[in-house]
Amino acid sequence: MRGTDQDQSLIFSYISPEQLVPEDHPLRPVREMTDRALKELSRRFARLYSRYGRSSVPPEKLLRALLLQVLYSIRSERMLMEQLRYNMLFRWFVGLSLEDNVWDATVFSKNRDRLLAGDIAQGFFDAVGRQAQEQNLLSDEHFTVDGTLLEAWGSKKSYQSKDEPPEQGSGSRGALLLRDTHESKTDADAQMYRKSAGGEFRLCHMAHLLMENRNGLVRAARVTTPMPQSEWEAALDMLAAVTGGRRATVGADKAYDEEGFIAALRALKVTPHINQYEGRRSNIDGRTTRHPGYDISRKKRKSIEQIFGWIKNTALMRKVRHRGRALVQWQFTLDLSAYNMVRLRTLGVDAA
Repeated sequence: MRGTDQDQSLIFSYISPEQLVPEDHPLRPVREMTDRALKELSRRFARLYSRYGRSSVPPEKLLRALLLQVLYSIRSERMLMEQLRYNMLFRWFVGLSLEDNVWDATVFSKNRDRLLAGDIAQGFFDAVGRQAQEQNLLSDEHFTVDGTLLEAWGSKKSYQSKDEPPEQGSGSRGALLLRDTHESKTDADAQMYRKSAGGEFRLCHMAHLLMENRNGLVRAARVTTPMPQSEWEAALDMLAAVTGGRRATVGADKAYDEEGFIAALRALKVTPHINQYEGRRSNIDGRTTRHPGYDISRKKRKSIEQIFGWIKNTALMRKVRHRGRALVQWQFTLDLSAYNMVRLRTLGVDAA
């Protein structure tokens, strides 16, 4: 007999989102790592909010929602809220019941400055890193460094002459360069730059990664002004913070084959396993290249390109969604936390 098309919705629902998510769903280990990291940040959250007034949306729920935006390549926070209204998996991950109302997308804008002031993204990144350290998944000796360009939220037309350019520029002998006389009216921290001689000039930020070579996890990240020396300075800064004066090696492409940079690495007790620059005399000689570890570092170096690819394609940071280097750094760090958790989940599956 044909059934009747009637709405037989129950007045009350006794099913929670937890019951609808399969036990082997790949988001479950990510949720566990997220909750553990957020628990470490609880006191930091408490310092950011007043003890009085109306209760806000819990910052833990905001961060879980932002992680979903990264993991599922959702273009905007409005689209994220639309998904959160009807997607039971998303409701479970964020911590909402079927009856809970979804907040407005403007809540992210109002809370972003607070989370930025509390350096929450870096704290979350460090908490995830400690979980990897406890499982002995991080190398303290062998690293890879590289940088890439992130297109800024602004057009080339916004790059206009400054109202009051400086008298002395940043070029050789104080020469005025384009970055001294012009700035973007949309994002003052972005600069017109290209990484290669034949490349196209773009309004962008420069992002840097330090990867450990054992399992390809990110140990440190920086966003800087795009200039040739920015890559070298960021690499030295990250290595100094991570190695703490211990002996280590670092792999990099031929753009890092510069005498001053290599001398600074040796001063940090870091052996440069850098690709030799072809077409001119390299600063890396046989004293380094004869060791088997040099070839191993060169092979491991390629893994860092996979991280940049994930950040640009999955996390949608090929063109950033925020203005100002501080916010770009915040989002970049949070995205890398998501990448590390995905990587840790994979390593856990392999270990099983």
